[in-house]
Order: sequence, then structure tokens, then C-alpha cells
Amino acid sequence: MPEGAASTQPQTRAELQAWIHQQLELTAAAEQRLIAAIDEVFTRHERLWEESKQDAIRALAAGYADRMLGFRTELSAREATVSSIARYFEALVDDLTDRSRRDPKTKLTNFARFTEQLESFLALEQRGRWCAVGLVDITGFKWYNDTLGHAAGDRIIERVAQILHEQVRSDDVLARERPDEARRPDLHARFGGDEFCFLIPDLIESRQAYAIAERFREAVEHFDWIAADVGLAARPVRVDVGVVCLWLGRVSERRFIARRLAAELVQRADTLMYKAKGDRANHIYLVRARIERNELVDMPQLPGKTDHVPEPT
Repeated sequence: MPEGAASTQPQTRAELQAWIHQQLELTAAAEQRLIAAIDEVFTRHERLWEESKQDAIRALAAGYADRMLGFRTELSAREATVSSIARYFEALVDDLTDRSRRDPKTKLTNFARFTEQLESFLALEQRGRWCAVGLVDITGFKWYNDTLGHAAGDRIIERVAQILHEQVRSDDVLARERPDEARRPDLHARFGGDEFCFLIPDLIESRQAYAIAERFREAVEHFDWIAADVGLAARPVRVDVGVVCLWLGRVSERRFIARRLAAELVQRADTLMYKAKGDRANHIYLVRARIERNELVDMPQLPGKTDHVPEPT
């Protein structure tokens, strides 16, 4: 190509048409047919280029979508794994927390947790009716351990704990005014050794606590202990129960002495339990109490078969 020829080459359709007209000796009709043929070739190549460009864009978009779908799937799997791990550890913490609050032998609440819950109840409970705190002891338990062995003693402890859980219930019809009231949590605990404690949080009248304790005592007495151990035929299992039935009164009277009050109720019930051991007629000893000037004081026992009374003044 001669020097400078590149600069004279046509760059546009109009320049190409002028170049053909100047450089080629064609008739007007032939010149038009040549321009039309050139236009058709250019148009076809532009269309092919545009189609190739769109195919490339679509392929790129499809590849991007596939990659994004892969990323989302991977992220979902990772989130599911993280969520599963989180749920596992949450369940593990809940299980360990629950285990730390329960006696391993009986599966009842341990005494530390019982005391904590009792304090909270006394500090916050708004209902101005009765509650009951009780202590339970297996009568003559040392004899079972010494005579039948510790394995038999353990079975007795576990069974009495189960009967306590079954028979002393916070949602008992005896302890509720309306059967459709929301169920309240049961609170039974192993006090230590062969001793247990319980809280009945809501009683209409204090004598109901005695009825529930009596039902528990009878359930223990009537249990088929021989099936548990033939050696128990000579001496069926009995329990002694001490119960303090507290008139709750106003929460303002309890809120700031809840810790001391909880300890005094347990100690008082423990004392009553040992008194019950001397009362071989029924093995249950119950007193009523109230709070006066921040102190726990006994109330007189009412004669007859009912002790339903209005709130003391």
C-alpha cells in the first residue's frame, strides 16, 4: 500500500460510496448494486456480532446465577450447621443447668434450688391465701439400710420421692379454687439423706395441706413394698411429715424478709416432722402460722374439721 494510503481509505458508508464513484468506472446501476451488496454484508456481520454479544452476556449471566446459587446453597448449609451447633450447645447448657439443680438419685430439685425458689415465691407472690412448706422423713430408715442393705435403702428413697411427686401437687383440686386455673410448677426437693421437702403454693384453707399430706402418707403406706423387696414384708415403709401452713397476707410483709422467712419455715417444718415421729396415730404434724412484725408466729389451731378463715387482721 502506498505511503499515506491508509489515511485515504474510506471510514464511513458515505466515504465508501464516494470512493467507489471516484475510483471505479461503473454505471450508476452497477454502483448502486455494489453499495447494496456491501450494505447487506455489513448488516449480516453486525447481526452476527450482536447475537454473539448477547449469547456471551447470557452465558456470563447464567454462569453468575449458577455461582450465586452455589454460594447461597453453601451459605445455607453453613448457616444450618452453625444453627445446629448453636441448638446443640443450648440444649447441652440447659441439660447441664437442669442436672446441677436436681438430686441425681431421685431427680427431684436439690435443696439449694428449692430454697432459692421458696425465697422467690415468698418475695413475689401476690395472692393473699395460704401456702404450705413440708418436711418428710422415712420412718426408721436406718433399719432398712442396716438390715436390707444400701441398695434396698436407695430403692426406698427413689420410690418415696416418686410418690411424693405424684401425690403432692401444686395443681391439686384440693389446692385450687377453679380446676381451669393455670398450672403452677411443682416444687419437691430432696432435703438430704432420707428426708424430703415440698411447697404447696396456693391453698384455699390450711386444712387442705393436711389432706394432701395424709394422701401422700397413705400412698406410701399402701404401696406394694414386698414387690420392691421381699425383706420389706416384715416392716413396710412409713413416713413422718411436718407441715407449716403460712397465711401469706400482703406481699409487702414478706418481700424484705423472704430469705430469713424461707429458712425459718424449713426449720419449723423440720421440727414438726420430728414431733410427728412421736405421734404414732397419724405421723403428721401441722401448725398454722402468720407474719407479725416481721416475725413468724404460730396461729391457734381451730376446732372441728375446717379451718377456713378470713385474712387475719
